[in-house]
Amino acid sequence: MGSITRGLSNNITTGGVILPAGITNSSVSAVTSFANASGGTLILLSTQTASNSATISFTSGLDSTYDAYEFKFIDIHPRSDGAFFQFNMSTDAGSNYNVTKTTTAFIAYHEESDASAGLAYDNNYDLAQSTAFQHLTTQSIGSDADQSSGGYLQLFNPSSTTYVKHFIARNSHSNPNDYLNDGFVAGYGNTTSAINAIRFQMSTGNFDGVIKLYGVKKS
Repeated sequence: MGSITRGLSNNITTGGVILPAGITNSSVSAVTSFANASGGTLILLSTQTASNSATISFTSGLDSTYDAYEFKFIDIHPRSDGAFFQFNMSTDAGSNYNVTKTTTAFIAYHEESDASAGLAYDNNYDLAQSTAFQHLTTQSIGSDADQSSGGYLQLFNPSSTTYVKHFIARNSHSNPNDYLNDGFVAGYGNTTSAINAIRFQMSTGNFDGVIKLYGVKKS
């Protein structure tokens, strides 16, 4: 019996409750997996780093393993001032990114000087049966050294061959005029073909940042 097992067994009550003393950095770090983890747990599948990159594409990992997937965007920084962060989907493993989409968007905003703030539906950034790249930021991002964007994109059951492919995105970003923008985007890819690749890019120019892909563990 190893030291971790002995330490844990000595801290379990007769009712099966683990005492606080039984949970330590050593015992937790030694765990390699939780076979019965509850649904909703995020499983990191891959990480890509943009460094003055034109595009970042995820051409593997989107399959029937998970019912939902989540991309997280960290310090997305455009090289061109006033660019929009965008995405599109593919049904042919990345040969084409041109899935037809219907989407909607709204925005909350607040100026650094406190001179202006508001909440509004923004029909400049929605799509109606369009194959164009969808804006994930509802305003453009500034390219100052300290300006960037962070957020997430959730994609539901992309491997379905029965239903359209719904997604929800939220993004916080600083725009060129020193506004904080909280953008909300949702929609669906109007296809019953499986989505098996995603591409991210700026509306113009290159970008830096980190994008992580997670699978959402089934219940």
